[in-house]
Amino acid sequence: MKLTIIGAGNIGSAIAIGLGSSKLINDLNIWCSDIQFSKLIKIKDANTSIQVTTDNIVAIKDAEIVIVAVKPWLIESVMGEIKDVLDYKRQIFVSVAAGVEFEKLQQFLKRKGDELPAIFRIIPNTAIAVKESVNFISTFNATKTQTELIKNLFDQLGLTIMIEERLIAAGTALASSGIAYAFRYIRAAVEGAVELGLNPELAQKIEIQTLKGAVALLEKNNSHPEAEIDKVTTPGGITIKGLNAMAEAGFINAVIKGLKASV
Repeated sequence: MKLTIIGAGNIGSAIAIGLGSSKLINDLNIWCSDIQFSKLIKIKDANTSIQVTTDNIVAIKDAEIVIVAVKPWLIESVMGEIKDVLDYKRQIFVSVAAGVEFEKLQQFLKRKGDELPAIFRIIPNTAIAVKESVNFISTFNATKTQTELIKNLFDQLGLTIMIEERLIAAGTALASSGIAYAFRYIRAAVEGAVELGLNPELAQKIEIQTLKGAVALLEKNNSHPEAEIDKVTTPGGITIKGLNAMAEAGFINAVIKGLKASV
């Protein structure tokens, strides 16, 4: 099966390289196109089996799946270039451009006398580079078989969640923007640790492992975060004092406000 990715930026290259190292690689013929050949060279260096070209038309020829991974403001021009040579009855079209809704994608792909193809919107986060992304998928005009195919592909790159398009913005705030919020928490924790006398490199290593442990507990126990917090806090203990100080400083409200501002 030929799969083409148009755009070799951070997300496009991560999808190509991730799928190229997945258990599905024997079933995939991956192509990637970009106007900047230097980006394509990096992909080729990472996996010589991935085919690269600067010609989008060449890239999409005979492809079963076409993934457009360009910046949102470029997607209309890319669509204008390729839509007349797309095979709407056979090819699946996937957009990873944030904020470009199905209504716009339909306008960009509309051809006189032709029914629109199967269209997918997929919003990953930057952890797709290490195959630990959260991938939100919405569909338009897609069959069950096509949906299962696309979901199976992105399951190779992290956690994939089928979601209504109206909820993509909320999911993006929680996972795509949310990864930046997690980094900011780590940074704040490290700064606090440095003030307490720890070396910053050591503090970061400690904090990363602490968060890994917290996630592992939630996954293993399938528990609510408060249940795990209760195991750490004791009457009059230091942990509850820290939690109360954070709450007084507005930690919880700041997180909620940040998420809502991201939508």
